[in-house]
Amino acid sequence: MSIAEAFKDQVIFVTGGTGFVGKALIEKLLRSCPDLGKIYVLLRPKKGVAIENRLEDLLKTSLYDRLRREQPQALAKVEAIGGDCTELGLGISQADLERLRDVTIVYHSAASVRFDDPLREAILINTRGTHELIKVALQWKKLKAFIHVSTTYSNPTELEVEERIYPPYADWRTTIQLAENFDAETLNIYNLKYSNFQPNTYTFTKSLAEHVANDYKDQLPISIFRPSIVISTLEEPVPGWADNFNGPTGMLVACGVGILRSQNCDPYIVADFVPADVVVRGLIIAAYKYLQAPPVKEQPIDVINCATANISPITMGQVIEIGKRYIRQNPFEKTLWLPGGSITLCPVLHFVRFITMHIMMAIVVDSLLRLSNEKPFLLKLQRRIFAAFQALQVFAVTEWHFQNENFRALHEMVPPNEVAVFGFLQNSNINYVEFFQNGIRGAKEFLLNESPDSSSGAKLRIKIFYVLDWLCRIVVYGFLLRLIYRFVMRTFIA
Repeated sequence: MSIAEAFKDQVIFVTGGTGFVGKALIEKLLRSCPDLGKIYVLLRPKKGVAIENRLEDLLKTSLYDRLRREQPQALAKVEAIGGDCTELGLGISQADLERLRDVTIVYHSAASVRFDDPLREAILINTRGTHELIKVALQWKKLKAFIHVSTTYSNPTELEVEERIYPPYADWRTTIQLAENFDAETLNIYNLKYSNFQPNTYTFTKSLAEHVANDYKDQLPISIFRPSIVISTLEEPVPGWADNFNGPTGMLVACGVGILRSQNCDPYIVADFVPADVVVRGLIIAAYKYLQAPPVKEQPIDVINCATANISPITMGQVIEIGKRYIRQNPFEKTLWLPGGSITLCPVLHFVRFITMHIMMAIVVDSLLRLSNEKPFLLKLQRRIFAAFQALQVFAVTEWHFQNENFRALHEMVPPNEVAVFGFLQNSNINYVEFFQNGIRGAKEFLLNESPDSSSGAKLRIKIFYVLDWLCRIVVYGFLLRLIYRFVMRTFIA
């Protein structure tokens, strides 16, 4: 049976449908599985905005342009379900639970991906939210596949990560009880000790969520799907699509507008990036596997490391060099200074660069804005950038190796006539120059609301900034040389 045929009449429930992966998954399912039954999307009600309006706004985004052109009728198959992963029972009403009774496939991708979330918040959404969804799914008698989306970094103390469950850092039941009975401030005090000194609350609570899934593996057809760092799309629905500044996209944009000049990072580590459309194809095949044959009880839970560093490797230093070269050819419209920046392993050198190139520049720009009666913003933005990179520091200087035999095996399950539609290893030799060029164009179009191609004014500003950058360097280096010269004259000649 083909994948498209296997998904015929399937009723799918998606959490995290407004997130990066969730949006791309819904679009791909509708476009490539035209005969599926229905997709229910869990949406959190917002004050003054009905969930139906939120769904309508979601489906109007540019991600769905291709689907609207090719299969506009498919969008009617998506329906909103009001709920919240932080609430007991996911906050789903009894009437909506009745609508969900025929669900056959679950994709649980809802999560808080902020690395600096308070421990209590991260537990409630990432760990308890998983447990609440599983309890609801136990009532769905037609369920054939439950795909829990985790992360390859759920066990950060393991540098060689296998496709299996690792011993827990804590008991998930006890952890949920702590979050339900103690306030956020108290839990934050004990965070590092209780989490066994995990780098952040995200990886800790996602690790616990894997153990929630593992404890129900004999009651549900559940598998764990671990993407690594998800980045812009490789080819579909359009090359370079992204909806957030996470990962290298944010770093390249910050370098491109001239506000990120230095980063404390190892330029030689091989970073594990996986395009969003590769992740989505893997998720679809993971469910297809269980549609073909249910998992065997009393066997280890299926764990899939959706990682590509050992398939198509690239170092952080190469990413930066590709980005700098192409951004100067196709600059952003709102550039503040010459695109550039560099990475170094030396924390002292990075600190000096940060003070001189980030903080001092921010003070100068904000002062000029105040003089022109404009609202200053750059110093505040630099603080946020500094805090974000501090949270990511361990990932910038550590190289993990993710075994991915199960992930590769998914590709082998794809029928030959559907490899172009659902396969992913046919694109294993990624041309990263072209990929990040598309990623930068996508960032301009989808994140910054600019034209993918630079205007003549943007290119002229880059030339002006290039001259100004060299003039500033001459002034600064001349000043430093003068200080050194005067110091030498006073010390050795006087």
